[in-house]
Amino acid sequence: MSHADDLSLQPWYKQFWPWFIIGILLSSVILGLSLLTIATRGADTLVVSNYYDAGKGINQSLDREKFAEQLSIRGQLSLDNATGTAELQLEGYSNPQQLVLNLISPTQESKDRRVILQPVEGKRYRGLLQDEVQGRRFVEILGEEGGRQWRLFEEEELVDGQVILLGH
Repeated sequence: MSHADDLSLQPWYKQFWPWFIIGILLSSVILGLSLLTIATRGADTLVVSNYYDAGKGINQSLDREKFAEQLSIRGQLSLDNATGTAELQLEGYSNPQQLVLNLISPTQESKDRRVILQPVEGKRYRGLLQDEVQGRRFVEILGEEGGRQWRLFEEEELVDGQVILLGH
């Protein structure tokens, strides 16, 4: 009896190739189930579910930016992580009772920060930061004049103590 005859006499579960093929199939099923679990548990926050409302919001933002331009509004924002303060020097034809500063992370919603800026003296506004803010952010200042909202908006790499020019 030759060696080839010995292989054919062995039951299938004692041979290498059936287990190799079963292993490939089993690993692909496990990988597929793992990817399905990740996809269902981790929602993609970058995808907007209602694009029509998002488009209307973009148009509203553009209108607010045009209104800020008409009022010649500009600002110089400085963030001090050591003292936990945000300070804005405002220029232009608007003197609101308070301003809203939004520091928006482009990718992680949990890193977004909202700061209410109160007038300190003249057109200088100050607010308190919840925690240190650094890295790439969308910087948005919202104010109101004559019942209409205006908006200053820039994308910046935030560094402690750096002055951010808005509307320039």
